[in-house]
Amino acid sequence: MVHLRENNPDVEGEALRAPLGEFAPPLRTDHPVSRPTRSRVARLNVRLRSLPAEIRIAAGKESGQGHLFHFVPVCMGLGEVVWFSLPVPPSTTILLALLPLSLIALWFSLAGTNRRALSLAALMVVAGMLLADAETRRMATIILDAPVVTTVTGVVERREAGAAGEWRYVIRLSATADPVLRRPPQRISLLARSRHGVVRIGDPITGRVRLSPPSGPALPGMNDFAFQSYFAGIGAVGFFLGAPERPSIARAAESDLWTQVDQSLFSLRDRISDRIHEVLPGDTGAFAASIITGERRSMSKEATDALRLSGLAHITAISGLNMALAAGIFFVGLRALLSLFPGLAQRYPVKKIAAGGALLAATAYVLISGYQVSALRAYLMTAIMLVAVLIDRPAISLRNLAVAATIILIAQPSAVMGPSFQMSFAATAALIAGYAAWRKAPRSIWPTPTSTSGKLATFAAKFVGGTLATSLIGGLSTAIFAVTHFHRLSTHGLEANLAAMPLISIIVMPAGFIAMLAMPFGLDAPFFWIMGGGLDLVLVVAHTVAGWGEAAFIPRQPTWFPVLVVVALLLMTLLHTGLRHGGTVLLIVTLAAAFLRSGEQPADLLVSEDGRMVGFWSQQERVGEGRVLASNRKRPPPFLFDQWQPALAADHHLPPSMESAPVLPPPADWKKEETWDSATIQLARQTLEQLVQTAKTDRFTCIRSACAAKLVDGWTVLTVDRPDLAGPACDVADIVILGGRSRMKGCRSTATFLSETTLRTSGAVEIRLGAHHDKTIEISPALSGPPRPWTIHRLYDWRTGETARQHGIDSGDSKDKDSDSETERKNGPHNPAMPVRQ
Repeated sequence: MVHLRENNPDVEGEALRAPLGEFAPPLRTDHPVSRPTRSRVARLNVRLRSLPAEIRIAAGKESGQGHLFHFVPVCMGLGEVVWFSLPVPPSTTILLALLPLSLIALWFSLAGTNRRALSLAALMVVAGMLLADAETRRMATIILDAPVVTTVTGVVERREAGAAGEWRYVIRLSATADPVLRRPPQRISLLARSRHGVVRIGDPITGRVRLSPPSGPALPGMNDFAFQSYFAGIGAVGFFLGAPERPSIARAAESDLWTQVDQSLFSLRDRISDRIHEVLPGDTGAFAASIITGERRSMSKEATDALRLSGLAHITAISGLNMALAAGIFFVGLRALLSLFPGLAQRYPVKKIAAGGALLAATAYVLISGYQVSALRAYLMTAIMLVAVLIDRPAISLRNLAVAATIILIAQPSAVMGPSFQMSFAATAALIAGYAAWRKAPRSIWPTPTSTSGKLATFAAKFVGGTLATSLIGGLSTAIFAVTHFHRLSTHGLEANLAAMPLISIIVMPAGFIAMLAMPFGLDAPFFWIMGGGLDLVLVVAHTVAGWGEAAFIPRQPTWFPVLVVVALLLMTLLHTGLRHGGTVLLIVTLAAAFLRSGEQPADLLVSEDGRMVGFWSQQERVGEGRVLASNRKRPPPFLFDQWQPALAADHHLPPSMESAPVLPPPADWKKEETWDSATIQLARQTLEQLVQTAKTDRFTCIRSACAAKLVDGWTVLTVDRPDLAGPACDVADIVILGGRSRMKGCRSTATFLSETTLRTSGAVEIRLGAHHDKTIEISPALSGPPRPWTIHRLYDWRTGETARQHGIDSGDSKDKDSDSETERKNGPHNPAMPVRQ
């Protein structure tokens, strides 16, 4: 009998009952015996075969722990994004029919976890589409269809001061005159630069103004400001042609209770901002007002650019940081104050009392901040956390974030398309997930201190490490949205946040919060001074870091890039099992594909939506100066060029070469119904032909009212500012672009003709040129297909009252081109300076 315990002392008692053959000693040999092992291919094959079963098990764990609830706002938001993005979304009837079908599918799939999850996801997608459709119908904003100069009368709903003393008024329009608009918008936003008696919120206002529709996309695929204006209820933007006045009428009566409450809140916000500017003048006061009341227009351009370039612009937005600090300071302070009274602390739950007080403070904060999307999201998250404290539940969790996101998506579906919603929720989800991962697997890398100095050093290290980790996680999680919407990344944002955030957390927010509590008693000035000192240091950090270098420009990415990155981030942050590693793999593959892709062929010619700015790639980029964008404007409009440059990754702008000769004939006087004779037309044609012959390939060559350039493969482009030059220009260039309105639909020659009139329906365009001998040309408009509610105003013709069926470049047939061109030459051009009657 073999004594196993003596020969194998490590064998457990359970193994003693095993058959003896299982413990037979191996045969000794002088040569190693090769063990039969599976090949790597076989092991990989087995692993792949078991992968579906492992995924089902992991999915069951996620569902069992309630993690699938995190995807409710994701699916709802997906439905809203699809509805807003589709050229032709499903009709309301179809969506209403799909909703009960989704409910029936969910009812019959209760037995299976996977089927139930898929049915619930489909239900949430359909619900999101219905919510987007309902909000669009509810807003029904009338957007101005064409620029106009008129006299307006209305009531001031909101106002905001600018850095140079100007004022921005949001006015509810009540009447227009000289001319009277046929389709007047309900609300307009006007800038008043002239000195005037500042009009209070709720008071009537009148004045001569120039109104324009909100801008469309600067280039195809870029941000559409008309979309934002539609859902903000703003139908036109513009400025006063002089000082606005108070009409000699009684104060307008309020329409309803909500209007009164809204005006009262914004009046209170104005008074708080005025008090801050009184105590803290200049950029310091503007910075403080942006943090407390959300008023950001009063900060100078230099300070705004410094904060943006340094990656600190997020401080000026009332977001989770501001709300959490405000509520946290109140919560900790009130709890500490109540704890000073032992009898009270033993008899009542001071923690819950402090949470209730912090909830009231956060509510007051969001009301005076103008309830922006980021502020609402932060308030909902903070309120849910404080309510969780009141009912003894975990305060910080992804479930709370999902509830806050769901509430916003139900109340304001259009917010899902904006960078504020996307960046705030992405950063919050990433921070919560990172915090949860750190708590789940803590690692002590610092020895336990015993002395006072050691404890202070440990605290400082943890504070710096936490700030660094927070900045890194927040920056990485929002980078994709910064690239998608703004096409730029701050290269030194991590260093700037590491230096500035301790100042915000320790000095700025506590002092500002105490100042707000002391303001009713007139004791706020000392605390505002402390807050201003901290903000001055933050501005020093911003200017210093901004001087280290410009932000990195990231050109437009293909549509699949942000979609796949968002999916990867959702998997990484919302899941807890091994399924989250699928997001890591997807993120790596997506980034690698974006880095290795060859990229699409850049457009040869860029045209703004009004035809007044045209750009092309200069040949100077071959000399080592980077990508140089040449335009026909010596000083391109900042609003437009600041969007073009990062989206196109243009390193430099090349202004045109201005020439004094040749000289074009003066325009005909349309007021006297003058027309050009044949000799004048021939002179204009010869002048333009001479300009085209002397044009360069690296930049535009310009004379008064016209510019010319030579592009690749011999293509010539001619831009003109006067409608009477359009006909002669068509005879001497391949592409003619008129920066004004015209009755012409196209050239009688083979030239391509674009004008403010044709571009009004299509928006900005990108032109790619093919073979010159074939006259092959591809035009990509910013807007195409059937109109949506926020673009239909572009198709309205105020002359005839008709509306076109869809967007796009419509040059008309040759017969129409000839007749329109001939009419233009006989009757005189349509002058853009003529008064526009809506």
